[in-house]
Amino acid sequence: MPRRPTRTVPTVLLPGPLGASDQDWQPWLADQLRGAGREVRLASWPAPDAADLTGCLAALRNCLAGLPDDGFDVLAHSAACLLWLHHAAGEAQAASSPRPSRVALVAPPAPERPLPAWDFLRPVPLQVDALRRAADGTVLVGSDDDPDCPGGVAQIFGAPLKMAATMIAGAGSLTAASGYGPWPAVLDWCGRDNLAFLA
Repeated sequence: MPRRPTRTVPTVLLPGPLGASDQDWQPWLADQLRGAGREVRLASWPAPDAADLTGCLAALRNCLAGLPDDGFDVLAHSAACLLWLHHAAGEAQAASSPRPSRVALVAPPAPERPLPAWDFLRPVPLQVDALRRAADGTVLVGSDDDPDCPGGVAQIFGAPLKMAATMIAGAGSLTAASGYGPWPAVLDWCGRDNLAFLA
């Protein structure tokens, strides 16, 4: 029986553009948090053949609507991390949406990697000040062997964004295929108040 998280704020999950499989950590995490009485919102993106930046940003803002400023967390996975960077860079749209307390960007793909159906995310804005304004705190989480981010998130994203990254050895793209269905560390992050992600 997992321990009940102590943090009680809502959690917003932003899955990759193809959605999370039932075996990936996002559905598992949603079940764990809801079982502990937490509010969970899972973003729903436009169909792949109809997706564009405007529509995906609108879906993101819709998912955030009504949440309290500085009173919720966001976890983005895969290409949804790049969408969050676009959201942060669009200062007017970011200012019109509630501001999260914490954001975790998990396994973002390198900006030059092919993104089927979501190539409209390129070029990816890497704007330090905009990202800092978009949330109280943001953390990067990735692995040292992610095929979608050669070189690792610390080099590709952490350095230009001037932020630390939590690196997990041998975790691939942090999906069920690499052993990240149930993921106690992400549940632990959701249950704590500080920003650091403990792998």
